[in-house]
Amino acid sequence: MAAVWLVRARAGTVRYTTEPATRGDLVVTVTATGTLQPTNQVEIGTEISGKIERVAVDYNDVVEVGQVLARLDTSRLEAQVQQSQAALQSAQAKVLQAEASEVEADAHLARLTRMRQVTGGTVPSESDLDAATATLKRARADAASARALVLQSRATLDAQRTDLAKAVIRSPIDGLVLARSVEPGQTVAATLQAPVLFVLAENLAQMELHVDVDEADVSDVQAGQRATFTVDAYPDRKFTAQVAQVHYGAQTVSGVVTYETVLTVDNSGLELRPGMTATAEVIVDEIAGALLVPNAALRFAPAGESATEPTATRGLVGRLLPRPPGRPQVRRAPAPQETRQVWTLRSGRPVSIAVRTGATDGSRTQVLDGELQSGTALIVDASTAGQ
Repeated sequence: MAAVWLVRARAGTVRYTTEPATRGDLVVTVTATGTLQPTNQVEIGTEISGKIERVAVDYNDVVEVGQVLARLDTSRLEAQVQQSQAALQSAQAKVLQAEASEVEADAHLARLTRMRQVTGGTVPSESDLDAATATLKRARADAASARALVLQSRATLDAQRTDLAKAVIRSPIDGLVLARSVEPGQTVAATLQAPVLFVLAENLAQMELHVDVDEADVSDVQAGQRATFTVDAYPDRKFTAQVAQVHYGAQTVSGVVTYETVLTVDNSGLELRPGMTATAEVIVDEIAGALLVPNAALRFAPAGESATEPTATRGLVGRLLPRPPGRPQVRRAPAPQETRQVWTLRSGRPVSIAVRTGATDGSRTQVLDGELQSGTALIVDASTAGQ
């Protein structure tokens, strides 16, 4: 509790405002902003082009794995499948024809060979025997070519059946429809990049908060630390989270370096939605029973003296961007800890007390060492009025 002292001086009456040093718990936090995201978000597109015949789901619909989301017009694809089936049957018939020719050529060559043996090499002539051998080889080559054509026709049929199956767009996950960007009758063209038709979130009961932590604070933030955050939709409510991961890769925007940090969020009540902007406070240190002094006491110095403002460990982001309303700037004291001076009144005169400071939450600072006692009234402000 602040107190006001009036001290008569030669230049006039000096009005001192004091606040006591106290014992209490200090919570040091790092503040960062970011957006809420689903733990797993899937964009559903189409690998084939065509006209959308039917859309089976809408925004906020709950879907299951394998559930039909949309269907494309399949008349052209079905015709291609039938054409490929006919081509496959034709190729299989050609295999039978080529195999029959091979059998016939083999039998003819065998007859000529036996005849030449019986006649002692007189009949048939050498040229007739060579012609029969060549005919057999051509028949075998034709049969091999026909079998290859069967494989090619079957592969084409399988590919077109796959395209036909892809005309029915199904959900790959259990989740919720976040976005739908297609209407019945719309034509979609699958070029180098598949068009996105739906966006699904796997499980909104568990979400992630991705925040950008300033480079000056990233060394204090570690996985497993607790955090709280607020969103504009619920300004009077604090949600809890936990740090899951701090990315090593830096992001630089307008010369400001930040590191993306992922916090896990329990959203079993489904109050939070993807894309909400959140302001998070990560608890990086908790000190119980610390001797605390108001930061204004560290800044105060009587006339003729000087006081140095504690160096903030906030980075350029913390200095340029204002804090959210009602949230004091929170930071650690510089390391190693500084030896500072605070002032108290003794016999109506300011007297300095040397202290070594530690962590700070932006409004109060921990005293690590010194002669200061709990309850000592410290000067935080002074003003002089003429007599």
